[in-house]
Amino acid sequence: MSLHFTGLIIGVATFLIIGIFHPIVIKGEYYFGVKIWWLFLISGIVTGICSLLVADVLWSTLLAVWAASSLWGIGELFEQRKRVAKGWFPARPGGKLWDKHREK
Repeated sequence: MSLHFTGLIIGVATFLIIGIFHPIVIKGEYYFGVKIWWLFLISGIVTGICSLLVADVLWSTLLAVWAASSLWGIGELFEQRKRVAKGWFPARPGGKLWDKHREK
């Protein structure tokens, strides 16, 4: 009997990639606002194309997961802005939202 670890590696790596994007979105919105959405778009397009060009199933899959996470991150970036406006996450001091919160 031989064991095949590819599926397990993909599962763990997917979990880690998604886990990495969570703080990237939060910190990205905190420091730069939603104006960095295009970086997520470029990352998604480039890694998506790379996933089509890589023959190895493991690396192709991980690149596709990175691409999907990047593209999903665009929406999450704008959702994060809403969460900050609701007070669920801190606004950056000196930012536009910070001034609105301070007036209340």
